[in-house]
Amino acid sequence: MNTDLTGKVALVTGGGSGIGAATCRTLAQAGAAIAILDLRPGPAQTVAEAITAEGGRAIAIAADVTDELAVSAAVVRTVEELGGLQIVFANAGINGMQTPIEEMTLDEWRATIDTNLTGTFLTTKHSIPHLRAAGGGAIVVTASVNGTRLFSAPGYSAYSTSKAGQATFARMAATELARWNIRVNTIIPGSIRTNIGERTYRRNLEAITYDVKMPEKFPPLGARVADPTEVADLVLYLVSDASRYVTGTEVVIDAGLTLLRG
Repeated sequence: MNTDLTGKVALVTGGGSGIGAATCRTLAQAGAAIAILDLRPGPAQTVAEAITAEGGRAIAIAADVTDELAVSAAVVRTVEELGGLQIVFANAGINGMQTPIEEMTLDEWRATIDTNLTGTFLTTKHSIPHLRAAGGGAIVVTASVNGTRLFSAPGYSAYSTSKAGQATFARMAATELARWNIRVNTIIPGSIRTNIGERTYRRNLEAITYDVKMPEKFPPLGARVADPTEVADLVLYLVSDASRYVTGTEVVIDAGLTLLRG
């Protein structure tokens, strides 16, 4: 199976931590040069330094994926400094506010939708000309079991809507971009050990929470939360030539969690 990425350039949003950071390192080990985009410059720089210390090529870019000018500039900088663009991992996201729908403010709704869904749109939009110039490439979008397989998480209306939107957007993009040999796929992670909880806020969930108890060993496969590197291995497959005939596909990586809890 050919997962060699030598000579390719990858842009990873939300690359400073969690799934993004693990994927940056995995793609770099496969030979790609990496542009690590994150809202926080410190974590992005830390990942870049770790990659260069191991002999790879990486740059850190501080940008807000909801800011179109910032995203456009980040893509241009990636191409200019690393020599092109063949791989895009639209991964940046937040949980945002978990609260009953009637209590959610418009600003709270927009914060989640803008980061997760609009950020994916902007990242994809501004990458397309460069992927086309490269003769094709691969885009992977990070959605979630919430909004695509799971609808029982209390207070997750904004988050789940954004994730369902990402999955739909990716399928539309796959159809549109196939003519230029640009593949677009979506990963659907379940419980992953990341720091996304740092930007998660909760308010008055008691009234909309169901008392559902899962088996002691849960999820079914492994009975544990996944490590981000396990998701990174999936992304590597989807951006490599090993998956050259795969586009418009959603790949669930949840250890069977949503087979029991949907």
